[in-house]
Amino acid sequence: MPSHSGGMPVPQLLPCRRVRINPDVVILRELKRVMTSNLRERCMKFYNSLGPNPQVVRMFAAEKGMDLDTVEIDIMAGENRQAQYMSKNPAGQMPCLELDDGSNLSEITAICEYLDEVGPGASLIGDSPEQRAATRMWTRRVDLNICENMANGFRYAEGLPLFKDRISTIPEAAEGLKQIARERLGWLDGLISGREFIAGDSVSLADVLLFCFLAFGKTIGQPYDEGLANLHAWYQRMETRPSASA
Repeated sequence: MPSHSGGMPVPQLLPCRRVRINPDVVILRELKRVMTSNLRERCMKFYNSLGPNPQVVRMFAAEKGMDLDTVEIDIMAGENRQAQYMSKNPAGQMPCLELDDGSNLSEITAICEYLDEVGPGASLIGDSPEQRAATRMWTRRVDLNICENMANGFRYAEGLPLFKDRISTIPEAAEGLKQIARERLGWLDGLISGREFIAGDSVSLADVLLFCFLAFGKTIGQPYDEGLANLHAWYQRMETRPSASA
């Protein structure tokens, strides 16, 4: 060991070595992240019922490859308006997602965005700020222009016996709301010309939302106009997806 002239030993420095990152380690870390995400999924509990809103979440989860533990709520018997359920969702609306920490999420877009964050598989919201913004724009357009009008048109007419004692209803507005939904579907038909899906080249929350409501519309006297060629071709593509039966 070399030393200074004063006799104190000086430690010999070892040559610097390059550190290589083992790609297998990176892969294992990613697998661990996905497995942790899947563990979260097993702890969640989905409160399900009849209607298009719960179907949106079920279909979205199926697209993500997620199998949610489900609790059925009988909305025909008013179970969603009883204290036990309303302690989870004070609005008394369906559906609701109970998280692993005991907290609860309602509102289908919020639930779906949460599942997109924690679940496996490709994102149905988007991988970039631009893609996420576009998906949210189209989802909002579909929801406000079409789904809300279809749903309220049903609540104020065919669904009036069920809803008249649960919410404020405006029966005289029913036909006008249905007409608005039909007109906005025609508007959307032009916007999606040349597109495979509503927001672009891949399926998104906007597609899931609209498909579930149009499928519901067929059962309540509000079928969409199959003469809208772009919309009809899109619906047929969505109908063949395995998630459509969720």
